[in-house]
Amino acid sequence: MKRLLIIFFLSTSIFSQEVENDIAYKLVSKELGGSVPISFIQEAFSHEKLEVHKIIVERFAKPYEKKPWTEYKKIFVKESRVAAGAKFYSENKSLISRVALKNGVDPFIIVTIAGVESNYGVHHSQYSVFNALYSQIHEIPRRSKWATRELAEFIKYCYKDKLDPQEIGGSYAGAFGYGQFIPSSFTRYSVDFNENGVREPYSWPDVLGSIANYLRMNGYKKNSNDYQKSGDIYKSVYAYNHADNYVMAVLELTERIRERCTGSRKYYPSTITDFDRKRVRMYKSKGWAPDKTINMDAWVE
Repeated sequence: MKRLLIIFFLSTSIFSQEVENDIAYKLVSKELGGSVPISFIQEAFSHEKLEVHKIIVERFAKPYEKKPWTEYKKIFVKESRVAAGAKFYSENKSLISRVALKNGVDPFIIVTIAGVESNYGVHHSQYSVFNALYSQIHEIPRRSKWATRELAEFIKYCYKDKLDPQEIGGSYAGAFGYGQFIPSSFTRYSVDFNENGVREPYSWPDVLGSIANYLRMNGYKKNSNDYQKSGDIYKSVYAYNHADNYVMAVLELTERIRERCTGSRKYYPSTITDFDRKRVRMYKSKGWAPDKTINMDAWVE
């Protein structure tokens, strides 16, 4: 019996030492600063499903957003996404209208972002959020500081809502839910739209309300119609994902879904010259991504 106890305490001590020597554990514990019980943190970092995904390094090296527009567009602006968006809008029209009205945000932009981010809930989980952020701390030095803050925020969220940190799936970047919020954005921008006392990342009322709130809190002016690159709508969508390709895809899909559902468009560029069109055609023919010299109104026409 004594021998068994000695073996147990030795193995526990060695196991605990391995956790305490983990650089990610040290960084995140320091970031948390005692806001979460140490026992919960240790349990998270000694979880049997804890894993470093080296493939995440490759994903960051070749993000979709860095692809030429012609390639990116084929992925996100296509008939299947237009049809899925129109179907989602039709099935959730009342909810979408209430969210849009409360926030003063274009309902079809809300619908489109939900589709681009998770294909309306079909694709939202590649890795556990914990492992995705943990992997970045260990394998991508330039993202270590950011990932440390996000993992600390995620642990606080899991502790508060009594969730197993390894059971929440997300993207390779660590975003989760149908709206694909990173932990700090979920804390800051998510809302309890259905007022049931919990902000739920997999409940459409809360997800759509949170997407609209995110846009509004990042500069979207109530009931705005300014879709130009210098306008508030473009900038608020850019805040959601810092890539011009992303914004262009969202805006183009938005109009295609709107047209499918209502028979009309809301955004018709009015400041486009023949010179703009010529330059955009040249960029697209070469597969170039747009730069600051391009008139984005012409690009999304």
